[in-house]
This record gives sequence, C-alpha cells and structure tokens, in this order.
Amino acid sequence: MHVAPPQVSLPAKNIFIKRGTPQFIRVTLALFSAGLATFALLYCVQPIMPVLSQSFGVSPAASSLSLSAATGLLAIGLLFTGPISDAVGRKNVMVVGLMLAAICTLICSVMTSWHAILLMRALVGLSLSGVAAVAMTYLSEEIHPSVVAFSMGLYISGNSIGGMSGRLLTGVLTDFVSWRVAIAFIGVFALAAASMFWKILPASRHFRASSLRPHKLVINFKLHWRDSGLPLLFAEGFLLMGSFVTMFNYIGYRLLASPYYMSQAVVGVLSLAYLMGTYSSPKAGALTAVYGRGPVLIGALILMLAGILITAFSSVLLVFIGMAMVTAGFFAAHSVASGWIGRRAKRAKGQASSLYLFCYYAGSSVAGTLGGLFWKNFAWNGITLYICVMLLLAIAIGYRLMRLPESRIIRG
Repeated sequence: MHVAPPQVSLPAKNIFIKRGTPQFIRVTLALFSAGLATFALLYCVQPIMPVLSQSFGVSPAASSLSLSAATGLLAIGLLFTGPISDAVGRKNVMVVGLMLAAICTLICSVMTSWHAILLMRALVGLSLSGVAAVAMTYLSEEIHPSVVAFSMGLYISGNSIGGMSGRLLTGVLTDFVSWRVAIAFIGVFALAAASMFWKILPASRHFRASSLRPHKLVINFKLHWRDSGLPLLFAEGFLLMGSFVTMFNYIGYRLLASPYYMSQAVVGVLSLAYLMGTYSSPKAGALTAVYGRGPVLIGALILMLAGILITAFSSVLLVFIGMAMVTAGFFAAHSVASGWIGRRAKRAKGQASSLYLFCYYAGSSVAGTLGGLFWKNFAWNGITLYICVMLLLAIAIGYRLMRLPESRIIRG
C-alpha cells in the first residue's frame, strides 16, 4: 500500500496560502461568512433595545444587558476556546461554536421571560467564543505573511457586514413583524452560513497541537503579559470596542425621541453606516504595508474621535456622517490591532488572540452598559464626553505602541 509523504516534510514557505489561489478564495469566502454570521448573531438585538425595554418593562441600561450578556460570556469563553483550539485544532472549534450560537438564537426567539432571554443571549456569546479568536489565529497560521494583514481586513469586513445586516434586518423587520420573527430569521441565516463555512474552509496545514496542561497555560499567559506590546494591544481592544458599542447602544434611544421621533425601521437603516467598515478594514490592512501599523492605528482612532464629536450636532445628516466616521475608524483600528497580535505573540497565538478579544468584548460589556448611566443623567452630550475620554486614552496607547522598537520594522 502506497503511503503519501506527510505534509510536514514540505518547506513551510511552499504551503502557505497565497493571494490569488483557489485556496485563498475558499478561505476568504469561508471566514467572510463566519464573520458575517458571528456579528449578525451578536448584534441583532442592538437596534431593538428600545422595543425590548417596552416589551419587558426594563430600563435602557437593563435592556443593554441583552448585548452585554452575550459579549460578556463571549469574553469569558475566549479564555478557554483559544487554548482549546491550540490543543484540538481550529476548524472544528469554529464550526461547532457557530452552529450552537445559531441554535441558541432560534431558542431565544421563543423565550417569554426577560431572564430567559438574557440566559440564551449569554449562551450565544459563549458559543461564539469558539469562532472569534480562532478565526484570527487560523489566518495568521495559514495565510502567507505578506498578505496576512490584507486577509485579516477581509475577514473583519465580513464582521462589519454582519453587524450591519443583523442590525438592519431586526431594526427594519421589527416595524412590520414581531421582534421574535426578526431574531428567528437571523438564526436561520446563521445556520446556513455555518453550513457553508464547514464545507469550504480548508483544513489547517500549519497547526501544531500544544498541551492543555494548566501549568503550560499559565506560563504562556505570563509570557503574553510580559511582552512590551501585547498588554497595550489588549487595552486598545477594550477601549475600541467600548467606544463603538456605546455609540450604537444609545443612538437609537436618541433618534426615537424628541426632536427626531424616527421610526424603528429608519433607525435600523442607519446601520448602513457599517458599510464604511467594509471598506476601511481591508484598506487599513493594505496601508500598514506602506506606513506601518502604528501610524495607521492612530489615524483610525483620530477618525473615530472626530466622528463622535460630529454626532453631538443636532442635524440628522451630521449625526449619520459622524456614525459613519466612527464606524470606519473602528474597523480600521480593529483590523490593525488584531493583526498585530499574531505578529507579536511568540507562541500560543490562539491564547494571545483570546486575551485580546477577551479585553475587546469586555469593553463591550463593561463600557457599553456603563454608558447607560451617562445616557440617563446627561443624554447624548454625556455619551459623547464618555466616548471621547476612551478614545483619547486609546490614542495615547497608540503612540506608545508606535514607539516600540518592533513597531518601526513590522510592516504588513
């Protein structure tokens, strides 16, 4: 019986997936669909928070828990799914996580109590933790180093379209059918995306299993936190996501009230601002090859800061322009920061990505819910000030990252 020689005997440079190949197209489509489904499942409740407040008699801050419960459990789950993927492989972890999240969303659509809704949303987040960190690690391992930043940008553009689609579909459909039907529709859509992802994503070729022994996890954990740049990137993720989610959590409450009195469908349509992220994330990945990661990151953060200041004006057009600027800057900054993790981590890259995304989604849960207090006491001016403070901190961290010796030589 003839036995083919093992793939590991081939030089690594010959088995990286390069841009323009059929494998690159499969990876791009698969990860794009996974990112789309993940963000649609995660953020589909955001535009209907005012509806949930009314349906269950809860405050805006309490209604935001429908998102914070998901992002909070996602953050906690990332501490485990990243290391698990380091031990058992990337693809299976992602497929199972995406399937379970879609099923939990379908169950959520028929729950009748607020606490049951929060429980199912928490399980959605926990399931999606199997996709979030592992996808970035898969790309950093399998894609040729010269196009990793570009590929990461394409994946994150799928995230932006998913976030837009989830918000747009539920925001608009809820004006014509019940919010339960809208949520169920998102669940069915995610199941289809998960099936396509399962079928077309190539198996890992660079993955090498590592131990799940606790002492080794602790050693790698300490290694990541002792790095001069990784903790700064973790903090950047917290501030980025906290700023972005806070804006979208409470902009609906503002536009549904005086003096705008917009309909739920119109508020949902404003999620089209997400299309800016579809453009900006791969663009940022390409710009890093020319200018380096630090300058592109800081430029994206300044764009976010300018955008949130513009939303303070009362003109609807200016509010939308500001939302678009914040969105473009956010996805560009996240594309750069998340891609930077894989380049800085010396080993256990899955764990490093998990720590970044733990902080990233913790920002959504903690900062997003805390924003409700600013909205309640100071309305939109309070939200603007709150986000500006977070972004100024993020810019300061970006300058520190840019001054690191490695930052001056890492491109792409």
